[in-house]
Amino acid sequence: MGIAHYIKEIGRGARGAKPLAREQAADLFGQVLDGQVTDLEIGAFCLAMRVKGETTPEMAGFLDATHARLARLPASERPVVVLPSYNGARKLPVLTPLLALLLAREGLPVLVHGHATEPSRVPASDVLALLGVAPLAAPRRIACGEVAVLPTARLHAGLARLLDVRRVVGLRNAGHSVVKLMQPVDGPAVVVGSYTHPAFATVMAELFELLDMTALLSRGLEGEVVSDPRRTPQLDGFVRGAHRVLQAQAPGTLAEVPGLPAAIDAASTADYTRRVLAGELPVPPAIGAQVAAILQLSTTHA
Repeated sequence: MGIAHYIKEIGRGARGAKPLAREQAADLFGQVLDGQVTDLEIGAFCLAMRVKGETTPEMAGFLDATHARLARLPASERPVVVLPSYNGARKLPVLTPLLALLLAREGLPVLVHGHATEPSRVPASDVLALLGVAPLAAPRRIACGEVAVLPTARLHAGLARLLDVRRVVGLRNAGHSVVKLMQPVDGPAVVVGSYTHPAFATVMAELFELLDMTALLSRGLEGEVVSDPRRTPQLDGFVRGAHRVLQAQAPGTLAEVPGLPAAIDAASTADYTRRVLAGELPVPPAIGAQVAAILQLSTTHA
C-alpha cells in the first residue's frame, strides 16, 4: 500500500500539516519497520515529522507498531529497569553505567539498550564493556542484580535501520523518540525516560499516562537518562499511568562533583564508576535520588 498518502498529510509544513490518528500512525510506522517502503519514502517521512513534530496520538501509534514487533525480553522476578542509552558523552562523562550498576547493586534487573548513531560521542556500552558487561547476543531473561546490555538491532532490526537514517540526513527522527519510550520487556518494567526540551516532556508524560506505563521522567544528562550530577531535577513518577511528583526541582548548580573526571573517554569514566561503587568517592546526590525513586517505583509496581 505504501505510505505516500500519509506523507501527503504530514508533509505540508509546520502550519499546513495534519496530524495522523493513532491507528494511521501505527500503520505507517509498521510499514517502515517492516521494510515495506522505499528509502525515499523513509527520508520523506523522517523529514516531514521533523518539521511537523509528533503529537501524542502519533507517538502512541508509533509505539503500538513497535511493541507489536519487538523481540521482547522475558519477565524477571522483579520489575526490570529499562535504561535507554542513545546519546553518550559529549561534554560530560556518560554516567548511565553508574546508574545501572547502582540499581543492580540494589537487587534490580537492569536492561541498557542502545544504538550508536553519533561516532563523535562515547557510548555507555563502551564504558560497560570495560566494567565487564558485554552486549547480549539475543534477548533473554535478566537476573535480579544483573545489568544486561542489548543493542537495538537485537530488539528489532528495522528500528535500528531507522535510527541509522541519521547518519545520512544528519537529523534525529521519530525512531529516536520511540526508543526512549518503548517497553521491551514481556512483564513488569520501570522505563526511565528523559528529555531535553520541555515540550517533549509533556508528550512523554501524556504517553506514560495513556499507555498505563510505570516510568520515571526527568531532565537527563546530554540526552542520557541519568541525572546531571551537578543539579537536582524534578523527578516525575508514573505507576501504571498514575502520575505523582517524587522530587521537586531545586535551584542551583554544584561547582564541583568530587572525583568526576574532566575527560569523557570510556577508560576515565569506567575508573570513576569503579571508585564510586567501591565507596572511594561519594555517589552524586542527584543520581542517588534517582536510584531511590526507581526503587520506590519498582516496589510499588511489583
